[in-house]
Amino acid sequence: MNKELILTTPSNIPLVKRGDDISRLILNGLRDAAMELRDGDVIVIASKIISKAEGRAVRLGDVMPSERALELAAVTDKDAREIELMLQESSEVVRARQGLIVTRHRLGFVSANAGIDHSNVAEGAEEFVLMLPIDPDASAEGIRREVERETGKQVSVVIADSHGRPHRLGTIGIAIGCAGMPALEDWRGRQDLFGYELKYTDIGLADMLASAATLLFGQAREGTPIVLVRGATWSGKNGTARDLVRPQEMDLFP
Repeated sequence: MNKELILTTPSNIPLVKRGDDISRLILNGLRDAAMELRDGDVIVIASKIISKAEGRAVRLGDVMPSERALELAAVTDKDAREIELMLQESSEVVRARQGLIVTRHRLGFVSANAGIDHSNVAEGAEEFVLMLPIDPDASAEGIRREVERETGKQVSVVIADSHGRPHRLGTIGIAIGCAGMPALEDWRGRQDLFGYELKYTDIGLADMLASAATLLFGQAREGTPIVLVRGATWSGKNGTARDLVRPQEMDLFP
């Protein structure tokens, strides 16, 4: 049987500001683009507009760096005020060297700069940075409920952010928030083409959809922060993006 996965983005989403209702922006954008929701659709949202709406933009001039931040600034040659925000957003600093800080974010994953970003924040972006949402899973669930309430359609929501990867070059999209679907799909017990039973296979479904949608988000001035995905299938219970974080005791590269 043929399968297809369709990704479409409305191109009329306005610039997001603090306090905006992301659910309403999504519904208006889909309506204006004549894109009708169906049961089983997945709405993938760039984390940046969630952060903006939730007031996660910070003026660097308002940040007072701690002694630890000043120490790391001397090692990395980075702005001590940004480093202070990284420390506030992280449970530990994993690596620090010239031009680079890698932390374990308070949400559990390991990433450069604690997910703090300058791009597409505001005019005069050098004075502002944007931090990740406080609780992306809760944000995703709130949007999912509101969309279902407004439309009657059972949809899923993934909040995506751009991350680098250990041992690999290039940025990809990953899921930092997920609602209405399993973020991690357990394929153990399934059989391959030759009857071999899978014993260790878990599928990072939400990450896969986030990365696919990031192709349409772009990384610069595209202005397309919402992607509608149609045709994705899964089995199993609904989960959250926290399910994708490898427990530290299982991490071979601490």
